[in-house]
Amino acid sequence: MSLAVQGLCCVDQGPDWVPAQVRTYLAHVTHGRSIRSLAREAGCHASTVLRQVRRFETRRDDLLVDLALRRLEGVAARPDRRAVTPGGTQVVMLNRKPEDFAVPDDDQLKEAAPRILRRLNEPGACLAIAADMEKAVIVREEKDGQTLRTAVVDRALAEAMVLKDWIAPQGEGRIQRYRITQAGRMALKRLLAEEEALRANMGEGMDPYSEQHRDWARRNADDRPNKKRGIRYNAAESPMTALARRKDRGGAPFLTADLVAAGERLREDFELAQMGPRITQNWERFLEGGARGSFNPGGAGGGSSRARERVTAALSDLGPGLGDVVLRCCCFLEGMEAVEQRMGWSARSGKIVLRIALHRLKGHYDETSGNWSPMIG
Repeated sequence: MSLAVQGLCCVDQGPDWVPAQVRTYLAHVTHGRSIRSLAREAGCHASTVLRQVRRFETRRDDLLVDLALRRLEGVAARPDRRAVTPGGTQVVMLNRKPEDFAVPDDDQLKEAAPRILRRLNEPGACLAIAADMEKAVIVREEKDGQTLRTAVVDRALAEAMVLKDWIAPQGEGRIQRYRITQAGRMALKRLLAEEEALRANMGEGMDPYSEQHRDWARRNADDRPNKKRGIRYNAAESPMTALARRKDRGGAPFLTADLVAAGERLREDFELAQMGPRITQNWERFLEGGARGSFNPGGAGGGSSRARERVTAALSDLGPGLGDVVLRCCCFLEGMEAVEQRMGWSARSGKIVLRIALHRLKGHYDETSGNWSPMIG
Protein backbone atom coordinates (compact mmCIF):
# COMPACT_ATOMS: atom_id res chain seq x y z
CA MET A 1 0.00 0.00 0.00
CA SER A 2 1.38 3.40 -0.97
CA LEU A 3 2.15 6.17 1.47
CA ALA A 4 -0.80 8.23 0.23
CA VAL A 5 -3.29 5.41 0.63
CA GLN A 6 -1.95 4.55 4.06
CA GLY A 7 -2.13 8.13 5.23
CA LEU A 8 -5.69 8.77 4.07
CA CYS A 9 -7.35 5.38 4.31
CA CYS A 10 -9.93 6.69 6.79
CA VAL A 11 -11.49 9.26 4.43
CA ASP A 12 -12.65 9.63 0.86
CA GLN A 13 -9.55 9.93 -1.31
CA GLY A 14 -11.13 10.99 -4.55
CA PRO A 15 -9.91 9.69 -7.93
CA ASP A 16 -6.69 7.78 -8.54
CA TRP A 17 -5.08 10.62 -10.50
CA VAL A 18 -4.37 12.54 -7.27
CA PRO A 19 -0.57 12.29 -6.77
CA ALA A 20 0.74 10.41 -3.75
CA GLN A 21 2.49 13.47 -2.32
CA VAL A 22 -0.79 15.42 -2.42
CA ARG A 23 -2.51 12.66 -0.49
CA THR A 24 0.27 12.76 2.09
CA TYR A 25 -0.09 16.52 2.42
CA LEU A 26 -3.86 16.26 2.91
CA ALA A 27 -3.45 13.48 5.44
CA HIS A 28 -1.27 15.75 7.57
CA VAL A 29 -2.94 19.13 7.06
CA THR A 30 -6.61 18.24 6.74
CA HIS A 31 -6.88 15.12 8.88
CA GLY A 32 -4.25 15.84 11.49
CA ARG A 33 -2.06 12.81 10.86
CA SER A 34 1.36 13.36 12.38
CA ILE A 35 4.51 13.34 10.29
CA ARG A 36 5.97 10.46 12.30
CA SER A 37 2.88 8.28 11.97
CA LEU A 38 2.80 8.75 8.20
CA ALA A 39 6.50 7.98 7.96
CA ARG A 40 6.15 4.93 10.19
CA GLU A 41 3.35 3.48 8.06
CA ALA A 42 5.24 4.22 4.85
CA GLY A 43 8.51 2.76 6.13
CA CYS A 44 10.52 5.91 5.44
CA HIS A 45 12.19 8.64 7.45
CA ALA A 46 10.07 11.44 8.87
CA SER A 47 12.15 14.02 7.00
CA THR A 48 10.95 12.54 3.69
CA VAL A 49 7.33 13.13 4.61
CA LEU A 50 8.18 16.56 5.99
CA ARG A 51 9.76 17.60 2.69
CA GLN A 52 6.64 16.49 0.81
CA VAL A 53 4.40 18.50 3.12
CA ARG A 54 6.60 21.61 2.94
CA ARG A 55 6.79 21.37 -0.84
CA PHE A 56 3.04 21.66 -1.29
CA GLU A 57 2.70 24.18 1.49
CA THR A 58 5.12 26.39 -0.43
CA ARG A 59 3.32 25.76 -3.71
CA ARG A 60 0.08 27.13 -2.29
CA ASP A 61 1.25 30.56 -3.46
CA ASP A 62 0.37 29.24 -6.93
CA LEU A 63 -3.26 30.07 -7.75
CA LEU A 64 -4.22 26.74 -9.33
CA VAL A 65 -2.37 24.67 -6.72
CA ASP A 66 -4.17 26.47 -3.90
CA LEU A 67 -7.55 26.08 -5.62
CA ALA A 68 -6.89 22.39 -6.26
CA LEU A 69 -5.91 21.70 -2.66
CA ARG A 70 -8.94 23.60 -1.38
CA ARG A 71 -11.13 21.50 -3.66
CA LEU A 72 -9.61 18.26 -2.40
CA GLU A 73 -9.76 19.43 1.20
CA GLY A 74 -13.48 20.09 0.74
CA VAL A 75 -14.04 16.61 -0.67
CA ALA A 76 -11.99 14.94 2.03
CA ALA A 77 -13.57 16.95 4.85
CA ARG A 78 -17.36 17.22 4.59
CA PRO A 79 -19.64 17.42 1.57
CA ASP A 80 -22.16 19.50 3.60
CA ARG A 81 -19.68 22.42 3.66
CA ARG A 82 -19.21 22.25 7.43
CA ALA A 83 -16.01 21.69 9.34
CA VAL A 84 -15.73 20.46 12.93
CA THR A 85 -13.19 22.21 15.16
CA PRO A 86 -11.23 20.31 17.84
CA GLY A 87 -13.65 21.73 20.45
CA GLY A 88 -16.62 20.16 18.68
CA THR A 89 -18.04 23.39 17.21
CA GLN A 90 -19.40 23.24 13.67
CA VAL A 91 -18.27 26.11 11.46
CA VAL A 92 -19.79 26.78 8.06
CA MET A 93 -17.15 26.98 5.31
CA LEU A 94 -17.84 30.37 3.71
CA ASN A 95 -17.36 31.40 0.07
CA ARG A 96 -17.63 27.83 -1.16
CA LYS A 97 -20.02 26.84 -3.93
CA PRO A 98 -21.26 23.27 -4.46
CA GLU A 99 -19.29 23.03 -7.72
CA ASP A 100 -16.12 23.83 -5.80
CA PHE A 101 -16.28 20.31 -4.36
CA ALA A 102 -16.66 18.56 -7.74
CA VAL A 103 -13.43 16.71 -8.56
CA PRO A 104 -13.00 15.24 -12.08
CA ASP A 105 -12.69 11.48 -12.07
CA ASP A 106 -10.02 9.49 -13.87
CA ASP A 107 -12.08 8.95 -17.02
CA GLN A 108 -12.89 12.65 -17.35
CA LEU A 109 -9.25 13.66 -16.99
CA LYS A 110 -8.07 10.97 -19.41
CA GLU A 111 -10.65 12.02 -21.98
CA ALA A 112 -9.97 15.77 -21.79
CA ALA A 113 -6.20 15.74 -21.26
CA PRO A 114 -5.13 14.94 -24.87
CA ARG A 115 -7.17 17.83 -26.27
CA ILE A 116 -5.86 20.30 -23.69
CA LEU A 117 -2.22 19.19 -23.80
CA ARG A 118 -2.23 19.16 -27.59
CA ARG A 119 -3.30 22.80 -27.62
CA LEU A 120 -0.76 23.74 -24.94
CA ASN A 121 1.99 22.02 -26.93
CA GLU A 122 1.54 24.43 -29.81
CA PRO A 123 4.22 27.14 -30.15
CA GLY A 124 3.42 30.22 -28.09
CA ALA A 125 0.44 28.61 -26.31
CA CYS A 126 -0.36 29.10 -22.63
CA LEU A 127 -3.26 28.60 -20.24
CA ALA A 128 -4.61 31.77 -18.62
CA ILE A 129 -6.81 31.98 -15.53
CA ALA A 130 -7.65 34.43 -12.75
CA ALA A 131 -9.11 33.95 -9.28
CA ASP A 132 -12.55 35.16 -10.36
CA MET A 133 -12.69 33.07 -13.55
CA GLU A 134 -14.81 29.92 -13.51
CA LYS A 135 -13.01 28.54 -16.58
CA ALA A 136 -9.51 28.82 -17.95
CA VAL A 137 -8.67 29.63 -21.55
CA ILE A 138 -5.82 28.51 -23.77
CA VAL A 139 -4.44 31.27 -25.95
CA ARG A 140 -1.73 31.27 -28.59
CA GLU A 141 0.43 34.26 -29.36
CA GLU A 142 0.88 34.73 -33.10
CA LYS A 143 3.98 36.19 -34.71
CA ASP A 144 2.16 39.42 -35.53
CA GLY A 145 1.43 39.97 -31.83
CA GLN A 146 -2.22 38.94 -31.92
CA THR A 147 -3.62 36.52 -29.34
CA LEU A 148 -5.86 33.69 -30.51
CA ARG A 149 -8.06 31.70 -28.14
CA THR A 150 -7.86 28.00 -29.03
CA ALA A 151 -9.67 26.21 -26.17
CA VAL A 152 -11.69 26.64 -22.98
CA VAL A 153 -10.82 24.44 -19.99
CA ASP A 154 -12.83 23.70 -16.86
CA ARG A 155 -11.05 25.03 -13.81
CA ALA A 156 -11.15 21.62 -12.12
CA LEU A 157 -9.27 20.05 -15.03
CA ALA A 158 -6.65 22.81 -14.98
CA GLU A 159 -6.20 22.27 -11.24
CA ALA A 160 -5.68 18.54 -11.79
CA MET A 161 -3.03 19.19 -14.44
CA VAL A 162 -1.03 21.54 -12.26
CA LEU A 163 -1.07 19.01 -9.40
CA LYS A 164 0.29 16.38 -11.80
CA ASP A 165 3.03 18.83 -12.90
CA TRP A 166 1.79 18.80 -16.50
CA ILE A 167 1.67 22.60 -16.51
CA ALA A 168 3.70 25.16 -14.58
CA PRO A 169 3.18 28.89 -13.88
CA GLN A 170 5.12 31.53 -15.76
CA GLY A 171 5.34 35.01 -14.34
CA GLU A 172 3.02 36.75 -11.88
CA GLY A 173 -0.02 38.99 -12.12
CA ARG A 174 -3.75 39.07 -11.69
CA ILE A 175 -4.10 36.75 -14.66
CA GLN A 176 -1.83 33.76 -14.12
CA ARG A 177 -0.31 32.05 -17.14
CA TYR A 178 0.71 28.38 -17.31
CA ARG A 179 2.74 26.56 -19.93
CA ILE A 180 3.17 22.88 -20.64
CA THR A 181 6.11 21.12 -18.96
CA GLN A 182 8.29 18.23 -20.10
CA ALA A 183 6.17 15.93 -17.95
CA GLY A 184 3.10 17.25 -19.76
CA ARG A 185 4.63 16.51 -23.17
CA MET A 186 5.49 12.98 -22.08
CA ALA A 187 1.94 12.51 -20.78
CA LEU A 188 0.60 13.72 -24.12
CA LYS A 189 2.70 11.16 -25.99
CA ARG A 190 1.53 8.43 -23.63
CA LEU A 191 -2.15 9.32 -23.98
CA LEU A 192 -1.92 9.60 -27.76
CA ALA A 193 -0.19 6.21 -27.90
CA GLU A 194 -3.02 4.68 -25.90
CA GLU A 195 -5.60 6.18 -28.26
CA GLU A 196 -3.72 4.92 -31.31
CA ALA A 197 -3.41 1.43 -29.82
CA LEU A 198 -7.13 1.31 -29.09
CA ARG A 199 -7.97 2.42 -32.63
CA ALA A 200 -5.73 -0.36 -33.98
CA ASN A 201 -7.23 -2.93 -31.57
CA MET A 202 -3.88 -3.37 -29.85
CA GLY A 203 -4.89 -2.29 -26.36
CA GLU A 204 -3.61 -5.44 -24.68
CA GLY A 205 -0.09 -5.24 -26.05
CA MET A 206 0.52 -1.51 -25.99
CA ASP A 207 3.34 0.08 -24.03
CA PRO A 208 2.43 3.78 -23.62
CA TYR A 209 5.16 4.42 -21.04
CA SER A 210 7.81 3.48 -23.61
CA GLU A 211 6.06 5.47 -26.31
CA GLN A 212 6.28 8.68 -24.27
CA HIS A 213 10.08 8.60 -24.61
CA ARG A 214 10.00 8.28 -28.40
CA ASP A 215 10.06 11.07 -30.94
CA TRP A 216 9.25 9.67 -34.38
CA ALA A 217 10.71 11.46 -37.37
CA ARG A 218 10.93 10.79 -41.11
CA ARG A 219 13.64 12.06 -43.39
CA ASN A 220 15.00 11.48 -46.90
CA ALA A 221 18.66 11.48 -47.78
CA ASP A 222 18.64 15.01 -49.23
CA ASP A 223 15.80 16.34 -47.01
CA ARG A 224 13.31 16.60 -49.88
CA PRO A 225 9.67 17.35 -48.98
CA ASN A 226 8.48 14.19 -50.76
CA LYS A 227 8.19 11.57 -48.00
CA LYS A 228 7.06 8.68 -50.17
CA ARG A 229 10.17 6.63 -49.39
CA GLY A 230 11.51 8.41 -46.33
CA ILE A 231 13.14 6.66 -43.36
CA ARG A 232 11.11 6.61 -40.13
CA TYR A 233 13.19 6.56 -36.95
CA ASN A 234 13.11 7.51 -33.29
CA ALA A 235 14.93 10.82 -33.12
CA ALA A 236 15.05 10.82 -29.30
CA GLU A 237 16.94 7.51 -29.27
CA SER A 238 19.78 7.99 -31.72
CA PRO A 239 23.06 9.58 -30.50
CA MET A 240 23.28 11.37 -33.85
CA THR A 241 20.31 13.57 -32.90
CA ALA A 242 22.28 15.40 -30.21
CA LEU A 243 25.17 15.98 -32.61
CA ALA A 244 22.78 17.18 -35.32
CA ARG A 245 21.54 19.92 -32.95
CA ARG A 246 25.05 21.26 -32.40
CA LYS A 247 26.47 24.10 -34.47
CA ASP A 248 29.96 24.58 -35.78
CA ARG A 249 31.88 27.85 -35.65
CA GLY A 250 30.07 29.13 -38.71
CA GLY A 251 26.62 28.43 -37.26
CA ALA A 252 25.91 25.46 -39.55
CA PRO A 253 24.69 22.13 -38.10
CA PHE A 254 27.50 19.80 -37.08
CA LEU A 255 25.70 16.92 -38.83
CA THR A 256 23.56 17.90 -41.80
CA ALA A 257 20.26 16.24 -42.61
CA ASP A 258 21.70 14.04 -45.36
CA LEU A 259 24.37 12.66 -43.02
CA VAL A 260 21.81 11.82 -40.31
CA ALA A 261 19.59 10.18 -42.95
CA ALA A 262 22.51 8.04 -44.11
CA GLY A 263 23.13 6.83 -40.56
CA GLU A 264 19.44 6.04 -40.04
CA ARG A 265 19.37 4.24 -43.36
CA LEU A 266 22.16 1.95 -42.17
CA ARG A 267 20.34 1.39 -38.90
CA GLU A 268 17.13 0.46 -40.75
CA ASP A 269 18.95 -2.19 -42.75
CA PHE A 270 20.72 -3.38 -39.60
CA GLU A 271 17.40 -3.90 -37.79
CA LEU A 272 15.92 -5.72 -40.78
CA ALA A 273 18.97 -7.98 -40.93
CA GLN A 274 18.53 -8.97 -37.26
CA MET A 275 14.87 -9.98 -37.57
CA GLY A 276 14.16 -13.67 -37.34
CA PRO A 277 13.90 -16.61 -34.93
CA ARG A 278 17.63 -17.16 -34.80
CA ILE A 279 20.38 -14.54 -34.87
CA THR A 280 23.96 -15.64 -35.53
CA GLN A 281 25.36 -12.45 -36.98
CA ASN A 282 28.63 -11.19 -35.45
CA TRP A 283 29.26 -7.73 -36.84
CA GLU A 284 32.03 -6.95 -34.35
CA ARG A 285 34.02 -9.99 -35.52
CA PHE A 286 33.69 -8.71 -39.06
CA LEU A 287 35.14 -5.31 -38.16
CA GLU A 288 37.98 -6.90 -36.21
CA GLY A 289 39.14 -8.61 -39.39
CA GLY A 290 37.24 -11.89 -39.29
CA ALA A 291 35.87 -13.73 -42.27
CA ARG A 292 34.88 -10.79 -44.45
CA GLY A 293 33.16 -12.89 -47.05
CA SER A 294 30.79 -14.64 -44.66
CA PHE A 295 28.63 -12.92 -42.10
CA ASN A 296 26.44 -15.83 -41.18
CA PRO A 297 28.80 -18.63 -40.20
CA GLY A 298 26.18 -20.47 -38.17
CA GLY A 299 23.74 -20.92 -41.03
CA ALA A 300 20.50 -19.15 -41.80
CA GLY A 301 19.80 -16.77 -38.96
CA GLY A 302 16.60 -15.17 -40.21
CA GLY A 303 16.07 -11.59 -41.14
CA SER A 304 16.26 -10.01 -44.55
CA SER A 305 19.12 -11.37 -46.62
CA ARG A 306 19.10 -8.28 -48.85
CA ALA A 307 19.32 -5.98 -45.83
CA ARG A 308 22.19 -8.09 -44.54
CA GLU A 309 23.97 -7.74 -47.85
CA ARG A 310 23.46 -3.95 -47.81
CA VAL A 311 24.92 -3.65 -44.30
CA THR A 312 27.81 -5.90 -45.29
CA ALA A 313 28.55 -3.81 -48.37
CA ALA A 314 28.40 -0.54 -46.42
CA LEU A 315 30.71 -1.74 -43.63
CA SER A 316 33.11 -3.27 -46.16
CA ASP A 317 33.32 0.04 -47.99
CA LEU A 318 34.01 1.95 -44.75
CA GLY A 319 36.46 -0.60 -43.38
CA PRO A 320 37.71 -0.91 -39.77
CA GLY A 321 37.71 2.33 -37.80
CA LEU A 322 35.08 4.18 -39.78
CA GLY A 323 32.91 1.07 -39.84
CA ASP A 324 33.33 0.66 -36.09
CA VAL A 325 32.07 4.14 -35.24
CA VAL A 326 28.97 4.01 -37.47
CA LEU A 327 28.14 0.49 -36.30
CA ARG A 328 28.33 1.43 -32.63
CA CYS A 329 26.69 4.87 -32.89
CA CYS A 330 24.09 4.26 -35.59
CA CYS A 331 23.23 0.58 -35.03
CA PHE A 332 24.17 -0.24 -31.41
CA LEU A 333 23.14 3.30 -30.29
CA GLU A 334 26.20 3.73 -28.09
CA GLY A 335 27.09 7.22 -26.92
CA MET A 336 30.19 9.01 -28.15
CA GLU A 337 31.99 8.78 -24.80
CA ALA A 338 31.47 5.00 -24.69
CA VAL A 339 32.74 4.67 -28.27
CA GLU A 340 35.82 6.77 -27.54
CA GLN A 341 36.68 4.69 -24.49
CA ARG A 342 36.11 1.41 -26.31
CA MET A 343 38.20 2.48 -29.31
CA GLY A 344 40.93 4.13 -27.21
CA TRP A 345 40.46 7.54 -28.80
CA SER A 346 41.01 10.89 -27.16
CA ALA A 347 38.07 12.78 -25.72
CA ARG A 348 35.84 14.69 -28.18
CA SER A 349 37.51 13.09 -31.18
CA GLY A 350 34.81 10.52 -31.84
CA LYS A 351 32.34 13.03 -33.26
CA ILE A 352 34.89 14.11 -35.88
CA VAL A 353 35.49 10.49 -36.91
CA LEU A 354 31.73 9.89 -37.00
CA ARG A 355 31.18 12.84 -39.33
CA ILE A 356 33.91 11.57 -41.65
CA ALA A 357 32.38 8.09 -41.58
CA LEU A 358 28.91 9.43 -42.35
CA HIS A 359 30.28 11.39 -45.34
CA ARG A 360 31.84 8.16 -46.61
CA LEU A 361 28.61 6.25 -45.92
CA LYS A 362 26.52 8.82 -47.78
CA GLY A 363 28.88 8.55 -50.76
CA HIS A 364 28.46 4.78 -50.68
CA TYR A 365 24.67 5.05 -50.80
CA ASP A 366 24.80 7.68 -53.55
CA GLU A 367 26.87 5.33 -55.69
CA THR A 368 24.79 2.20 -55.02
CA SER A 369 21.11 3.09 -54.73
CA GLY A 370 20.76 6.87 -54.77
CA ASN A 371 18.36 8.87 -52.61
CA TRP A 372 15.66 6.24 -52.07
CA SER A 373 16.07 3.22 -49.82
CA PRO A 374 15.37 -0.16 -51.42
CA MET A 375 11.93 -1.51 -50.75
CA ILE A 376 11.57 -3.89 -47.80
CA GLY A 377 11.07 -7.54 -48.72
